[in-house]
Amino acid sequence: MVIHQLPPTPETLWLRILGKGRVQEQAIDQLAELPENDPLRIVVLELLSNLKAILEVNQNLAPEEENLIMRLSPIYEQRLAEATQRGIDQGQRIFVENLLRAKFGELDEELTAIIEPLLALPPADSPALLLNLSRAELLARFN
Repeated sequence: MVIHQLPPTPETLWLRILGKGRVQEQAIDQLAELPENDPLRIVVLELLSNLKAILEVNQNLAPEEENLIMRLSPIYEQRLAEATQRGIDQGQRIFVENLLRAKFGELDEELTAIIEPLLALPPADSPALLLNLSRAELLARFN
């Protein structure tokens, strides 16, 4: 069996991306449509980022390889943006949790319950509130 004869299933996605022409285009479209937390998407994007890096080092790319890089670049950039945003979100959460712990000690249920509302505020607002409001004022404001 050759790549263009493979059924368009998740199990054949990686091979079809390595194919050519319309088969490759459809596979890349299928990859782009997968939810960002889909395990298949995560694995294939990791493999593709490795492939993209290898291809970009090569100075004498075939037209098909140049096309593949161009098609993959938006997906790869989206992946980087998603990873960056997850890192920022995680960093903000850790900051808020640490500030609450430093000011009030251990995080109990009441303090844990106000973390999400605090994270929903503009990033410059939550530190000011955490530093200036008492525990009772914070709980009253977010409950």
